[in-house]
Amino acid sequence: MKERKAPLYDRLIQHQKEEPISFHVPGHKFGDIFPAEGKETFQHILSIDATEVEGLDDLHAAEEVIKEAQYLASRFFGAEDTYFLVNGSTSGNIAAILAVCRPGDEVLVQRNCHKSVLHGLELAGAKPVFFTPEYETRTHRYSLIHKELIDEALEQYPNTVAVILTYPDYFGRAYPIKEVVQAIHHHGLPVIVDEAHGVHFSLGSPFPVSSLNADADLVIQSAHKTAPAMTMASYLHRKGSRIDTSRLAYYLQMLQSSSPSYPLMASLDLARLFLSTFTESDKESLLSYITAVREAFKETDYLYEVLAVDEMDDPLKITLKAKEGYTGFQIAEQLESAGIYPELATSSQVLLVAGLIPNLEIETLKKRLRGVNWRLKSCGEHGTIKIEILNYPKVQSLAVSYQEMQQETPEFVNWSHAVGRICAESVIPYPPGIPLIVKGERMTEEQVRSVQALNKQGASFHNTAIKQGTWVF
Repeated sequence: MKERKAPLYDRLIQHQKEEPISFHVPGHKFGDIFPAEGKETFQHILSIDATEVEGLDDLHAAEEVIKEAQYLASRFFGAEDTYFLVNGSTSGNIAAILAVCRPGDEVLVQRNCHKSVLHGLELAGAKPVFFTPEYETRTHRYSLIHKELIDEALEQYPNTVAVILTYPDYFGRAYPIKEVVQAIHHHGLPVIVDEAHGVHFSLGSPFPVSSLNADADLVIQSAHKTAPAMTMASYLHRKGSRIDTSRLAYYLQMLQSSSPSYPLMASLDLARLFLSTFTESDKESLLSYITAVREAFKETDYLYEVLAVDEMDDPLKITLKAKEGYTGFQIAEQLESAGIYPELATSSQVLLVAGLIPNLEIETLKKRLRGVNWRLKSCGEHGTIKIEILNYPKVQSLAVSYQEMQQETPEFVNWSHAVGRICAESVIPYPPGIPLIVKGERMTEEQVRSVQALNKQGASFHNTAIKQGTWVF
């Protein structure tokens, strides 16, 4: 029987039981001062919403319970150091990039990366070189990376100082991460992996291999995506000797709040405890549950296909592929009307994310799905608007550097005048937050057509002005 120890959480509960008199921040005084409308809902979490008083340690100079909690996390995940992140994986991605890259450095970056990776590169003043994963007809996405692709890109750009990978993709699709990391290390380069959707991979089969098990140098995981941590709670792991830990710690202090949330940190402590005590029996129960969920969706699959999974797929992710005449956006909208909320939708797919423990009655799900059926029959009006598969270059650098763009003043133009211009603000469908067009890239006709088609289908973008046009240089 594994010891159920969560040192930070345990210390917060002990502090609460001591009935402390607060003459310090936060102003709600452990929930004593709070609007009546929300007090009952928030009370329990406010009781451990503390600050850096004696005995509760300091995230930015951890020596006691936070240090112990981070150490237990590093042992479980197989890292040499683990850092708690309270500003999301975004802060971890940016800190990792700033720790490794300096102004003017060439960095090899997976094209379908999260926007936070691009923000980190811009802040670092680096020169990104994008490589595009191969298109897989099985997933209908650019999702396959292999060592030959890495070797080819590094031969073209021999001055590269680091490689940034995204693993798995948003839909849980993995690739041979061990051989890819080995190929990068063979060139003597550090590997940063945005593993936001793979925190549970450390549980082992049937989940894909974690990039930490592949000896990646810096790995960032969103503990809140599939582990039971609070939103914004993430881990950053370090492994090996290629990373300057003093630079990493400095940028983590710079990018994270000087008043980190104790409930968020405690949830990271508890998420590690949850994962470390997850049993084979728990896995069996989970897989049976996921099979039942998949079968429930297959019973109403005349407008979508439930994509099968293999050893490179995360079984927690269930993908619905819209059939001819329908879009993922329409299917998601109708599911939501029946109280079933997917993680995201694209023009052709809908992503569902299961938790690590069965959390609903399958018959309840089936009943709601049966209620969706009749609605879907009349929702095909936008299904004939096609989104072409964009042909990204295998390897591509920016047309204009970040430094050069800082000297220019952007202008807003209608999409009809955007082709051939330099993108001045990344065009980002959200979710998933992966740029369709990146800042500094010269826009193509097919990219513009895709954005216009997505707008017509009802896609959401972080910049609402995208419906009219875009910022260009």
